[in-house]
Amino acid sequence: MDAEHFQVKDKETDFQTEDLSKLIARLIAVIGIAMSVYHLYTGYFGAPEALLHRATHLFFTMTLIFFLFPLSKKGWAKKYRWTDVVPMLLTWVSIGYLFYNYEYVITRYALVHPLNVADMTFGILLIVLLIEASRRVIGPALPITAGVFLFYAYAGPHLPGLLHHQGFNTEVIVDQLYLTTEGIFGIPLGVSATYVILFIIFGTFLEKSGTGQLFMDFASAITGWTRGGPGKISCISSALFGTISGSAVANVMVDGWLTIPLMKRTGFIPPFACAVEATASTGGQIMPPVMGAAAFVMSEFTGIPYITICLYAMIPALLYYLALFMSVHFMAGSMGLKGIPKDELPRLKKVFAVRGHMFIPLGIIVYMMTAGYTPMYACIYSTVAVVVLSFLRKETRMSFWTIISALEDSAKNTLGVAAACACAGIVIGVINLTGVGLKFTSFVLFVAGDSLIPALVLTMIAGIILGMGMPTTPAYIVQAALLIPALIKLGVMAVAAHMFVFYFSTISAITPPVAMAVYAAAGIGNAKLWPTGLWAMRCAATGFVVPFMFVYGPSLLFIGSTFDIITSFISASFGVIALAAGMMGWFVKRVSLWERAILVVAALLLIKPGLYSDAVGYVLLLFIYLRQKYFMKDLPTMSSSGPA
Repeated sequence: MDAEHFQVKDKETDFQTEDLSKLIARLIAVIGIAMSVYHLYTGYFGAPEALLHRATHLFFTMTLIFFLFPLSKKGWAKKYRWTDVVPMLLTWVSIGYLFYNYEYVITRYALVHPLNVADMTFGILLIVLLIEASRRVIGPALPITAGVFLFYAYAGPHLPGLLHHQGFNTEVIVDQLYLTTEGIFGIPLGVSATYVILFIIFGTFLEKSGTGQLFMDFASAITGWTRGGPGKISCISSALFGTISGSAVANVMVDGWLTIPLMKRTGFIPPFACAVEATASTGGQIMPPVMGAAAFVMSEFTGIPYITICLYAMIPALLYYLALFMSVHFMAGSMGLKGIPKDELPRLKKVFAVRGHMFIPLGIIVYMMTAGYTPMYACIYSTVAVVVLSFLRKETRMSFWTIISALEDSAKNTLGVAAACACAGIVIGVINLTGVGLKFTSFVLFVAGDSLIPALVLTMIAGIILGMGMPTTPAYIVQAALLIPALIKLGVMAVAAHMFVFYFSTISAITPPVAMAVYAAAGIGNAKLWPTGLWAMRCAATGFVVPFMFVYGPSLLFIGSTFDIITSFISASFGVIALAAGMMGWFVKRVSLWERAILVVAALLLIKPGLYSDAVGYVLLLFIYLRQKYFMKDLPTMSSSGPA
């Protein structure tokens, strides 16, 4: 009898837990939809004052994080959600305090007017809760970085040399981070609340309408039948999808499940197949018209319109994907691989007939931004266009519930970026408070002396290390405060300095030992991490070279005369082809070690803008081409068991 009693009790508890889960799911849906609708409304009709708008954005973000990311994945944590409800309620109180006392907050003199007990209490609460929320959604690296900077704000008087400062007490730190727009509610969070979420909504609506399938079918139809076709499909489809996602890992998870098995089926070794997908997906963050969130932050930091940032990024992005495309082509040649039979591929005519109209919203967003409309307007009108155009075909039609689901998913997709931007605000607030940015600039200038190369190498290393442990956006933000001023003082154009940092923060997604895009791709393809990461670095070699070149020759950033831009683009295109051949060990035929060396030298000379360097590079490339084409015998192709 007792056993039966306990079984009944267990069943009742299970039902209660299930009911609670359903209730939480409904609450999450309502909050997510409300968050997206709020930002669409403010994007069209205008946002309230900065502190209110950013605080509202953070309110939605942290509420959803504590709902969706429990303290623990163990059974007790799922059953008893008090460990998530308590911090959520404290978040509401700490942000609600700002709403309730808004007039007091905006009329007081920051860092002069003393804080009362409530200011201190709720300020400390929000800082701690934000660090915990960030840890849950993006991992420990950025929260630890924020903690280190907070410690630095206190410990300044006890630190030696460059790191020494007068020190600040809790009151000053809380004032800076909580009650001003120089800390948590600073520019990074403002960019997330104003621009990023609207582009995420646009991308999510495109995805829900089946546009991701359009990209895949389009890429398959035009390249699938060629040598190494599946790898080229990955390159093109990931570039297209990356224009609307801006997330390397998300891109891998959408495209990789199809492209990686296809590449393996046609003969590519698993590490290379996974590396191609990871490299292609990472490039989405630098591919206009919709780049990663860091590009919007760059626009705010530099005062350059976002569409101009896109223009600056265009040539390097095209070179990046051309190099990857040719890497696949040369690797397939070295392995003697062929493409997918045409009868297994979609027909281009049918692709356009069924889903081709969904390319139109991308055209609309580009047109509106180039015509002078704000990014917010361009996003909202393009999102509406997605819904309207989806009704033209049954395959793309969005039902009412699909639209509701898109609004909910848009909010969920924003959480990582918003939390990263808010947590990065802690770092920026401390940097501004302590003046360590100026000291770091002096340190870089001291190390570099009169030479730019050491400063660029130091910045590259810092970008890769920071980007290994945190998303691109906060990695870029931290460097923008610490390293970019030094580059500018050494004579680098401001936009080139920002783009340099942006590129290496992005490339870190495929740089071992911590390479999130590689992890995601290797998981899909059952490949080993280190071989996959090393192949990815070979495929993305252009991404490591081009940033140095556009620092010295801004024509690669669409800056300069038309003649310089055109000639630089053409020569750089040949250069990245030569670099891909050198990295993959195949050009017209298999290349020897000394031929590889010449190809790499030719690549560097061609990528670097300049008529004399181009002339020498063309001669070297032509020499290798003619030698392989007319004076060499065919060598056996590489075995599919290993790399060249």
